[in-house]
Amino acid sequence: MSGEQAPQYLRQFRGGFKSTMRWHQLDELWQTLARSAEGWYVYAVGHEVPQQPLTAQEFQHFLQQIDQLLRKEHEHDYCGIVYADDLQAPSMVKIYDPNNLGVSCGFSENPPLPGWVLSRIPPVDLESQQVLPGNRRRWWARLFG
Repeated sequence: MSGEQAPQYLRQFRGGFKSTMRWHQLDELWQTLARSAEGWYVYAVGHEVPQQPLTAQEFQHFLQQIDQLLRKEHEHDYCGIVYADDLQAPSMVKIYDPNNLGVSCGFSENPPLPGWVLSRIPPVDLESQQVLPGNRRRWWARLFG
């Protein structure tokens, strides 16, 4: 990654995001992402930073799998754990792990990092200090291992 892209990624990561508060909003976001499936990087925070974007097929597979995981493990009648910089034309999406939420909304001096970040530009290591649970490492390994 060029030195120029790292600050751009971090500026975008720290910028404003909108929540998919309701499950139907998440469905709409997945549909928007699936329509433009080429060129997305999927970074599982706490794992190696990807050097290449996923293929369209891999990206759509990821969207299906992460949707299943979120609906299974986030047992609420609302979503509220997926954020996009723009819900109609996203270029970065933060997906918080239902098993490691901390204070993902509102204000915190040390907010938790998302479990996954989808971006159009190459990601940088977010230097997560969070302990990634073994079950989440195994899920990621099964998905692309």
